[in-house]
Amino acid sequence: MEEIDLNDIKRRMNNSLEVLKTEFSGLRTGRASANMFETINVNAYGQVMKLRDLATVSIPEAKLVSIQVWDVNNIALIEKGIHESGLNLNPQTEGSIIRIIMPELNEERRIELAKTASKYAENSKIAVRNVRQDSMNLLKRLHQSNTYTDDEQREMADKIQNLTNESIKSIETLSLSKEEEIKKV
Repeated sequence: MEEIDLNDIKRRMNNSLEVLKTEFSGLRTGRASANMFETINVNAYGQVMKLRDLATVSIPEAKLVSIQVWDVNNIALIEKGIHESGLNLNPQTEGSIIRIIMPELNEERRIELAKTASKYAENSKIAVRNVRQDSMNLLKRLHQSNTYTDDEQREMADKIQNLTNESIKSIETLSLSKEEEIKKV
């Protein structure tokens, strides 16, 4: 017999929040961060791989990124992946090390990053709403098959909606703080 599992619903909604945090960590705010390289993909060994699977990213200084490439044959591929990432970074290679000096963010770039952050937040909200919709559809089916009474259905629908509201509020809070961080000069 199918049943509504509120813990599973909460887990799925929290998953959307975790994805958003990962995406936000990739948005730079003028300081170097190893997290911003988490989303960079590289075409290596005949497949798409994450940069972290091909090199070690370290931050020796606030405005400097050092990428130690494990296989020198991948240097050009990693540079291409960095260029195509949309982060507007200019990698410089010295042997098996790629160095990137973080450029200052201008006002235009800050606005662009804030829009990107907003888009990520909206996608996360959509994912949460999809979880709610799936749960409500299951609840409706269970109610029609007399698994839940009218009162139980209303109570469960309220609980699902409360979980949704909490998740959306968390996303909005995270989004606001990220936008403030981006716009801070």
